Amino acid sequence: MSEPDAHLLIVDDDERIRGLLQKFLIRHGFLVTSARDAAHARRVLSGLEFDLIVLDVMMPGEDGISLTRDLRKTSQTPILLLTAKADTDDRIAGLEAGADDYLAKPFEPKELLLRINAILRRMPEPESDASVPKLLTLGPVRYDIERGEMWRGEDLVRLTATEAQLMRIFSACPGEPVSRAKLVEDLGRDRDQSQERAVDVQITRLRRKIEVDPKQPRYLQTVRGAGYMLAPD
Repeated sequence: MSEPDAHLLIVDDDERIRGLLQKFLIRHGFLVTSARDAAHARRVLSGLEFDLIVLDVMMPGEDGISLTRDLRKTSQTPILLLTAKADTDDRIAGLEAGADDYLAKPFEPKELLLRINAILRRMPEPESDASVPKLLTLGPVRYDIERGEMWRGEDLVRLTATEAQLMRIFSACPGEPVSRAKLVEDLGRDRDQSQERAVDVQITRLRRKIEVDPKQPRYLQTVRGAGYMLAPD
């Protein structure tokens, strides 16, 4: 089942693929806009907001990883990368640039649909203003469990969909280690070593937003043989 009325941006230099994906996703209840390359995508993004971007990596001119890295400077819109490369390192590079997930070509359209819906479900849901916030203190950072918001002083720390989901997982059991396999499962991904490595990349990115020194983490700790643990003050 698709998220109703979610607006997607499809960025791919192959006109046939753009058309097929657009028709397929519209049939499954999405609003869909397409762009033929990074420059076109930038023009579209300057005037419209999207719930998720499906972005091809290999494009003429600016590639998808470079565009992802630049978009992450100002936007936390979820990004799903499409890549024809089989090398895991290339996929990791996409995650390090700020992508939320990736899908290798060729792929079944149904798998793309499942990945899109999984990412959209990980996005924080708005909470009622009347709710009493429950906070975790992580040094200078505060995490509001009910709202799924992270603050540093008066500044809201923008989290990607995957980072937001990781914080929900960890905040449900502070002080208790969560295995990499369990994180992969809770993030709705296939169980394999490449996905566990992808989780490691997401943890590294999240630490940069929490820790004073991400290389010596105090609050998002690695527990040898057990996984990762959130250790609030």
